[in-house]
Amino acid sequence: MTRISGVQYERQYSEMRVNESDFLVIGSGIAGLLVAIKLASKGTVSLVTKKERSESSTNYAKGGIAVPVGEDDSAELHTEDTLRAGCGLSHRDVVEFVVGRARASLEELISMGAHFTFEKTPTGIRLALGHEGGHTVRRIVHARDTTGKHIETVLLEKAKSLENIRIYENHLAVDLVLESRLRGEPVKPDRCWGAYVLDIVSNEIEAFIACVTVLATGGAGKVYLYTSNPDIATGDGVAMAHRAGARCGNLEFVQFHPTCLYHPEAKSFLISEAVRGEGAILRTVTGEPFMGKYHPEAELAPRDVVARAIDSEMKKHGHKFVLLDMRPIGKIKVKRRFPNIYMTCLQYDFDISKQPIPVVPAAHYMCGGVSVDLKARTSINHLLAVGEVAFTGMHGANRLASNSLLEALVFADVAANTAAEALEGCVIKLPHIEPWQEGGAAHLPEVVVLDHDWDQVRSLMWDYVGIVRSDSRLDIARKRIRLIREQIETYYRAYRPIPDLLELRNIAHVADLIIRCAMMRRESRGLHYNIDCPQTDNVNWRRDTLI
Repeated sequence: MTRISGVQYERQYSEMRVNESDFLVIGSGIAGLLVAIKLASKGTVSLVTKKERSESSTNYAKGGIAVPVGEDDSAELHTEDTLRAGCGLSHRDVVEFVVGRARASLEELISMGAHFTFEKTPTGIRLALGHEGGHTVRRIVHARDTTGKHIETVLLEKAKSLENIRIYENHLAVDLVLESRLRGEPVKPDRCWGAYVLDIVSNEIEAFIACVTVLATGGAGKVYLYTSNPDIATGDGVAMAHRAGARCGNLEFVQFHPTCLYHPEAKSFLISEAVRGEGAILRTVTGEPFMGKYHPEAELAPRDVVARAIDSEMKKHGHKFVLLDMRPIGKIKVKRRFPNIYMTCLQYDFDISKQPIPVVPAAHYMCGGVSVDLKARTSINHLLAVGEVAFTGMHGANRLASNSLLEALVFADVAANTAAEALEGCVIKLPHIEPWQEGGAAHLPEVVVLDHDWDQVRSLMWDYVGIVRSDSRLDIARKRIRLIREQIETYYRAYRPIPDLLELRNIAHVADLIIRCAMMRRESRGLHYNIDCPQTDNVNWRRDTLI
């Protein structure tokens, strides 16, 4: 069989269900959905998502998409802003490639039905552009303060309407299917044939076999105790790819969003950076503004500067939070520009138009990930990666605000083209897949042991590998994470897989990679700040950290 040729089906053999399609997309955020939509005209697509199909980090993206469409803007200016934020590590060719396709990507979204916020001007109506930290001009295209959710809804409806896309909800990818493991001998370079996937409802492992596999699994915010990410952000794609032998890079650069609402019941609620772009002020608990001490741009400084400043003020005064004052924006504009933030804060008895709110930094975005080239290809044949799981070189040592959705849009288009080309050349017969070998038939007797390890990993990373690091903290973290990973692997080998165990295995793996990358980089740059190596070393370390 040369290819599946537009037929998508399931079959049962060797005591395991096998799902075959031309393309396998793992993840249903903006990147995964857009890739699937674009590939539906080329062949059959299996879209695997471990939760409800609409649950993704895209839904939590409140800021918008950075696009140089303003009269005072240009692709060159956007590129320079991105390179400046990346602290010398952004790849210029990648940045120019992505920014150069920004307008076309925006127009494509609009053609699919996305509606963005417009404003009246003396000369007519135009896109309302927000201003965020690190940008020299207004260029954030938004749908008020729910941009990500709006785009996700539009793309999901489109994907559901296409016959060639089959969406598998509540399916958690476990590991990649590799040519080398099927043959039982080394293959260089190795080739991906899909993935083993846990059906969370039936608790059975299935195989999803495809000519091309696209990782779009999102980030790994749940590696940390405090995060703006949804519960699904457990680094599954990075962990699977690295276990398969894929090259990964720059995982030490974890972006901490400066402002998450500090409230025991407000789980992961992000206060968009756009509020500071509109005039909000950061203050100490006693009401003193402090950002002017840390950067000439004050509240509009890059995120890494703002997060470290908040961390410093909290530690200096022994406070658990700082205050974000949105009163300077004005009551009418606050309600009009940030309706979701306004209404959500009201639920927690905070009227942001009348009072400052408590905020803390939280793990937000992975600038590193699975290394890909300009065609979205990883170091494993027929395995692509897009979105936050991918390390493209765009963000360098610090992501410029609202560049992530832009990167996802552009590379989703790239990945779809690459996957379609690969399918045309896919003339090798699809392999026979051996049944999944479970570590044991027994169920884990006490889930509480997993809860303990979850807490250990996340607390360890927050305390030792957080916003500010040191050699001694990293050394302690590395030793402890090794012991925790050994214990997790014991569970993995002994018991039947369950989602909590598989996700715990992944966050511990990604935590280990973050620590290793952080220990390798002997300098401070962007999001990686080590008090024992406080200076930036452009002679030896103006390069990526590759594993």
